[in-house]
Amino acid sequence: MEWVYLLTAGIMEMGWPLGFKLAQTSPAKALWIFISILSMAASGFFLYLAQRTIPIGTAYAVWTGIGAVGTFTIGIVMFRDPVSMLRFLSAGLVVIGIVGLKLSH
Repeated sequence: MEWVYLLTAGIMEMGWPLGFKLAQTSPAKALWIFISILSMAASGFFLYLAQRTIPIGTAYAVWTGIGAVGTFTIGIVMFRDPVSMLRFLSAGLVVIGIVGLKLSH
């Protein structure tokens, strides 16, 4: 169950940078900032639950990796962030690291 908590924490970790970006482009700035804060709190809470049995180093690396790669993908899909082979290769290396940490647990 802790890995489900960690996946949930990683997904919630994507919510706060997305909320901040939407606050920059929306008239509902306060709403998006509030959503960002809720996302941060939920992300931290689920990380807390996951760390009951997952080692802290593994949990933190997976959590930030999911957040980073997910936010990278959102940036490309929703905000037309730059696309290059080097950026995709770098994100792929993060994914390989996450998988390696999961397999070594």
